[in-house]
Amino acid sequence: MQRMEINAVTQKVKHPQKVAVAIVQIEPDKFNSITLEWFMRTSIDPVMFAISIGHTRFSYKCLQENRVFNLCLPSLELVEFTRLSGTKSGAEIDKLKTIESNWFKGRYAGLPILKDAAANFECEVITQVESGDHTIYVGKVKYAWIGEAKPLTVAELF
Repeated sequence: MQRMEINAVTQKVKHPQKVAVAIVQIEPDKFNSITLEWFMRTSIDPVMFAISIGHTRFSYKCLQENRVFNLCLPSLELVEFTRLSGTKSGAEIDKLKTIESNWFKGRYAGLPILKDAAANFECEVITQVESGDHTIYVGKVKYAWIGEAKPLTVAELF
């Protein structure tokens, strides 16, 4: 055992980490997607997930105004969309138009459910906490959807 710089240790132990995409609402019938590495389940009953969004991200502004998100675990079929969601701002382009035929409106708030995802969770934001340059949003799952593909990992994304 040896002492090492914190970021070096986290890089060594985090893989194979799953990647997620959060779908947020810009305004009625207009949505944005953001790729996430920082997400986790926080409760068994009721089922809840937390996602961490940087304060400089367009999705942060969306979540401050519209208190819902879909947490999607993309499959390898969605690798290009997942890359796009992590490299382009929704303030500049409509990322969901690139996969328009591969999603349908969810039951809770009408946010997109990705057909080729391993899973989708429709969430209502119930609380949030500031964490440095990010905000952690905790969402209570209202509906869940399962696909047949396995979840994409961070290693497969690059």
